[in-house]
Order: sequence, then structure tokens, then C-alpha cells
Amino acid sequence: MIEKERRSEASLALVSSDERYVNRELSWLSFNERVLQEAEDPAVPLYERLTFLAIFSSNLDEFFRVRVASLRSLLGLSKKKLEKRSLDPTELLRRINGLALAQQERFGLVFRGHILPGLRDAGTDLVDELGVDAEGQGIVEAYFADTVAEHLRPIVLRDGQELPFLKDHTVYLVVELQVGAGIEMGAVEPQLGILEVPSPPLPRFRTIPASGGGSSIIFLDDIIRLNLSRVFPEHVIGDAYALKILRDADLYLDDEFDAGLKQAIKRSLKKRETGVPIRLLYDLRSSHTIVNRLKEHLGLSEEGLIPGGRYHNLHDLFALPVRPAPEHENPSLAPLAHPTLDERPSMFDVIREKDRLLHFPYQSYEYVVRLLEEAASDPDVDAIWISLYRVAQGSAIVRALIQASQNGKDVSAFVEVQARFDEELNLDWAELMERAGVRTLYGERGIKVHAKLALIRRRESEGRRLYAFLATGNFNEKTSRIYADHGLMTVDPRLTEEVFRVFQGLAGEEVDADFEYLLVAPHHLRNGFNALIDAEAAAAEQGRPSGITVKMNSLQDRGIIERLYQASASGVPIKLVIRGICCLRPGVDGLSESIEGRSIVDRFLEHSRVFLFHADGADKLYLASADWMTRNLERRVEVAFPIYDDDVRAELRAVLDLQLEDNTKARIIDAAQRNEFVTASGAPAVRSQIDTYRYLEGLLEAQSFREQG
Repeated sequence: MIEKERRSEASLALVSSDERYVNRELSWLSFNERVLQEAEDPAVPLYERLTFLAIFSSNLDEFFRVRVASLRSLLGLSKKKLEKRSLDPTELLRRINGLALAQQERFGLVFRGHILPGLRDAGTDLVDELGVDAEGQGIVEAYFADTVAEHLRPIVLRDGQELPFLKDHTVYLVVELQVGAGIEMGAVEPQLGILEVPSPPLPRFRTIPASGGGSSIIFLDDIIRLNLSRVFPEHVIGDAYALKILRDADLYLDDEFDAGLKQAIKRSLKKRETGVPIRLLYDLRSSHTIVNRLKEHLGLSEEGLIPGGRYHNLHDLFALPVRPAPEHENPSLAPLAHPTLDERPSMFDVIREKDRLLHFPYQSYEYVVRLLEEAASDPDVDAIWISLYRVAQGSAIVRALIQASQNGKDVSAFVEVQARFDEELNLDWAELMERAGVRTLYGERGIKVHAKLALIRRRESEGRRLYAFLATGNFNEKTSRIYADHGLMTVDPRLTEEVFRVFQGLAGEEVDADFEYLLVAPHHLRNGFNALIDAEAAAAEQGRPSGITVKMNSLQDRGIIERLYQASASGVPIKLVIRGICCLRPGVDGLSESIEGRSIVDRFLEHSRVFLFHADGADKLYLASADWMTRNLERRVEVAFPIYDDDVRAELRAVLDLQLEDNTKARIIDAAQRNEFVTASGAPAVRSQIDTYRYLEGLLEAQSFREQG
């Protein structure tokens, strides 16, 4: 319970939402609304709109399992601890539920009113059990008998019988049953049958032929509904309603006093499965009797009851078996080659000449994999260090590290086993690497290693040289296809030697924490950014040019926000590009009138962190693994790194300028969180992600032209 109480105390700082700050949770809901806007936009191709609905649904589930669970823990605190707060957790939960419900209603409108008709017009009809024709019914019944039935574990609840344990994030059907075929439905109070919809392991959707050609898609839920008389053969079947439980998904590691971090994670993962219920999503048509019984069984308040539609877990729409026509999906943007990294057989030779910057997903992530594979096989490489936060299934990165170890290299992998919802996968990879001889290290409880670093030591004629890869995103080939990030390959000793010191510190060695070039959390990343912001404020106060432009995922830390407010009061022009949470209120007279905020939601997830400070014309430019959130600044190992190479700086400035000029997918972040689109106002249309691809494509073509000339 210590961890729960600690989290409750820490959450107090996030509850208040006064005139200076937007509440974190409400700002997150504003971000998810931007995702929903993409699904609502008729200019977005049909299949991509469907994907945005799936993203919206997945996001919202995680939000309730983590953030709302944290807020609910505040309800048990004493009034004395809460009385000075301008917004109490009960009121905040009410507002969250109201906004979430309104967004879910919009979700239903676009799904039923636009997506389903669009799929039907494209030749794919999503049908329920009543819309299956005779031919389809035979196929569905055979599939049920051959495949589905063996996965079902139906339970009939007798009078007064306790409900079974309901698993987290799982769809169930609650079925009204009457005993005996001759009993008129409704004559007596029905019994209840309950069964889990077994997806996984079964696919959520099944394709069946449609009358008149084409195909139809049916939910697994409806396949079961169509065959309920076979599931409950001794009963007359009434209505069947879907429900889903969301449980607290946090890990309470401080409850595991006697275990090391790895064992604590393993034990806590088992506890996650039985976390406290926080939300019941149920079919709006469900009877009050059913809902009240579930409410009492789960110990939920009215705020935890969320009426919805016939289907839940709609993040499964990711797997809808549709082959979209070209006009129904985004045009392909195949990852580009890098203009110079292919110039020589060895990447080490190219990187040694000058810094090289990669932009994902616009350029291929294979260069990162190739660098590690080359290091694994190069006889002159004697050591590799890497920090792993989220890695892909079947990770080529991990395979390269294992190969390097088997080839006699000294390989150290710092694996973050506290990465939420990737804990189990990371543990599996860590144990696999350990068995292969990789020195596998774990972080400390409460301190996550979030930095994205790799370091390679190579013997060369001048002596040993360090090659570093510093990035804003994870070592993950899968997410690199959709996450917009930057990665720097360098031999600059100002960076490589300090990266080496970071790895020494992670290994538990005594090192000087006073870094000259890198900004490293939790030691002095905050102080470094504070100094950079304050320098701009001082310049503005003295009448010199100033400016701050930052791009990140989230801005929540109040200390940083206050620094930005002070800089604004001094006259510093500040431009924010924030994908997700923004607790700062831009454009408020007397507070932040020189601060402009925008957010870009498009086909790729904006994930990079870029920081630009005018610095009297010197333009100090940093990339980082960290957002301006308290957790990143104080409770994580993070690295912000300066960009020195002029060509790399020019590339980053060009990409950042496109973000600031976007008038197609950018929304205005204002004090009211209205999510209004930035309009072109007669200017040429700029869609920053597409234009970034074209810009990098132009660099590649220009390099090819120079080589041919």
C-alpha cells in the first residue's frame, strides 16, 4: 500500500486546474479529441479513419486503466489533504466522465454514420447476427461448431450466486435465460448466463460471403449470439448484452519489499490481472437489474458506469479484415535511403567523416539495425552499450546484440523492465540476452531509464574510438514505421565520451555527474533547461533578440511552465509544438500572450523532442528523449544532446519550420483547448509530414545528382 499512498500524494499536484494551468487529464482528453477529429474528417481516406477510431479506443482504455485509476486512489485521502485544492478528485472524475462520454458518442456517430456506410459502399458490409443470409448462416454455424465452441466456458448464475471473476480488458456477453422451452419469456425473472468472448485467441472478425457478391464481416460476438441456443441448450434465450471491465493497470512495486526489481515486476504483473475495477462499459440496452448487479459485484460508483453500444474493445478495428482500395488508404511513403550512409561499405567510415542524422519513419530504420549488425561482426569492435526501453517482437536489435556477444564482444544492455505494458516482453528479452552472455542490467525502482542511447567502441589506427547513436525514439523497428523521431550517429568526443559516462553511471560506477555538453536527468536536465529559458528572458529584458521554439509530446511540469510564463512576461516569443498534453495556457493576456501553441495529428505519431533557443543568434539546438514532464525531469534517466554539425542543424531547422508552417493538420492549442484547425488563409497548403518526406526526398535526389556530376 505504500506505493499507492505515495502515488496518491504525488497526484495531488495534478488535480488542481486553476487559471494558470490546464489540468493534465483534461488536456489528455483534448489530445484524444484530436485523434477523433481525424476519424471524423471526410478528407481522410476511409480505412485511415477506421484506424484513427481504433487508436482513439485504445488510447481511452489505457487512460482509464492508468490515469483514472490513479485519480480514484485520491478518493481515499482525508479531506484535510484535499481541502486546499481548487478542483477535488470527485469533481475532476465527473468532468472526465462527461468529456469521455461525449467523445464516445461522437465515436459512435462517425462509426455508424460514416465508416459502416463507407465500408458498405466499398463492397464490405459489417453485419450482425440478424443480417446473415442463409448461406452465411451455414458458414457461421460451421465455424462456431468447429472452432469457437471449444473456447467457450459458459456459466449460468442461479439466484443469489456470485458473479465469476471478470478479467480486465475483456469482452463478455451477459445473456438473459429462461428455464424450459415452454415458458413464456418474461413470465418470471430470467436467470443470467455469462461467457467470455474468446478474442484472443480467436480473431475478433470473420469474413463471410455476401448475397449478390462481395463479402460481409461479422463480429465474433455476433457469431456467438447467433449460436446461443447451442451454448445454453436447456434455456430459452433472451437478449444478450456486451460488457467490459477496466481494472487498475498500475504496478505497485513498493508492495514487494523482499524482491529484486525483476522479481517485483513479475509478481506485480500477476497482480495487475486482478487490479481494482475502475470502469464498467455496458450495452445501453442492458436492464437495470443486470447493471446494478454488476455495479454491486464490482464495487463501482455511478461514475464508473459507462453506457455504450453493442460492441466493446473497438481497438480491434486495427485487425478488421479489409483489403482497402487505393483510394481508401494513404498513399504509400516508402522509407527513403539516407543521402550519405550508403556511400561506403562500412557505416563506421561514413560516420567517422561527420555527424549523420536520420529522420524516422521518412528514412529507413534499417541503418540503425545495420550499424549494430556491423558492430556485431566487425573484429575491431570490442564493446557495445545500449539502453532498451521498448523493443519490437522478434527484435533485430536484440538479435544483433546476442550475435555480438556470441562473437566475443563485451555487450551491456540496460533493459527498462518498468516500461508500462511492455514489462513482460522486456523481461523475456532480458532473460534471453542473459542466457546468450549479454551483460543485462536493470534500473532502480521508481527511476526509469528512458534515454535512447547506443555506444560502440572500436579499435582503429589512432586508438580506440567511440561511435554513438543518440535518439528521441526507441530501438524498435516496428514503431519506427509510424513514430516520427530523429536519431544522430556521431563520433564527436564531446558527445561520445559523455554518453560513455552515462553508461558507467547506469552500471553503478562512480562517475562525475557534472556533464559539460549533455543535459542528463535526473541530475541536472531541469537546471539546464531552466538556464536556457532564463537566458532568453534576460536577453529580451535587455532589448536583445530572443526566442524559444520547442517540439515535444507533452508539457506538464509546472516549474518549466512558470519559467515559460516569466519568459513571456519578459517579451520572449515562444512557439510550442505539442502533440499531446499541454498544461500551459497559451495566449492569455498578462500571463502568456507571447506564447503560441499548436499540435499536429496526422498519419505518423509525432514523437520527437526538439529544443531551439535563440542564444543571441547562436541558436542552441538540442534533441532529447525527454518531454517537459515532472516524471522525465526528476524520475527518469533522460538525455538531451546538443547538435553541432551545420548540415544536421539545417535539416532539423527545415523540418521544424515545416511543423510551424503546417496549415492542414495543425490545431491551435489555446487556453480553452478548443482544437481549432490552423487555416491556410490564402497561403499555400502545408502538410508538414508529407512535406518533410518531400524535403528529405529532395536531399536524396540532390546527393544523387552530385555523385553523378
